[in-house]
Amino acid sequence: MPEDADRDEPVRVNFRFRRELAQKIEGNLASFCYQCGACVGDCPATTYSSGFNPREIMLKVLYGLEDELLGSESVLWQCTNCYNCHERCPQEVKPVEVIISLKNMLAARGIYPEVVSKIIGTFETTGRTVRITSAIDRQRAKFGLPPLPPVPMDEVRILLEPDTGTDEEE
Repeated sequence: MPEDADRDEPVRVNFRFRRELAQKIEGNLASFCYQCGACVGDCPATTYSSGFNPREIMLKVLYGLEDELLGSESVLWQCTNCYNCHERCPQEVKPVEVIISLKNMLAARGIYPEVVSKIIGTFETTGRTVRITSAIDRQRAKFGLPPLPPVPMDEVRILLEPDTGTDEEE
């Protein structure tokens, strides 16, 4: 069988996945991407990773390739959330917002790197994404900054409670 035999099959757009993603971001932003590649120009993840390319991610979103985007080997976690792609996009598609929404979809499925798991655990117990140490306190004092105030964990826990979906829209 020729190497490119599977390319003879047409790509079937997964509109259900596209609608699900559109509900998580500002509507159907991805549909306005015309694949110009401007998002790639200043992307640090593209510079340092051979597998990450925001233009290719947006193309997969346009095709609704859910399995390629939301699989266990997803490159989405390589995005640094620097917003360079957002600033460069002539269509104001906000690729970073699409990627963040896709990361959230991965996380909802329990698919994330160990380092993300550690950050989540730290946040759930301290309300911060990094633990505050005496070294951080010394560094803040060096710059004339006050110690960080305690995090109101009771409020954080309320925000972290799962959405039961019982609220009715008015």
